[in-house]
Amino acid sequence: MPWRVIEHEGRSWQVSMAAERRASVAAWSLVFSFRPAGVTGQTIWVTHEFSSPSKGALFAYAERISDDTLASILGAQLA
Repeated sequence: MPWRVIEHEGRSWQVSMAAERRASVAAWSLVFSFRPAGVTGQTIWVTHEFSSPSKGALFAYAERISDDTLASILGAQLA
């Protein structure tokens, strides 16, 4: 189940988020996955620039990201 559904260039995209922490780093990174609605096999993964030592702070930050910002992040990957 997607965290959010956004529109980009007339297409619906399902957005999921995750926290990722690499073994050599103390901070968690925010990662988004974008999948076109109704299409399998095409997933775009993007690591966001925000990181935090707290997973809770990371998810709270993600909740404040607007759909327009997510669409911009996706658009940059598709360009």
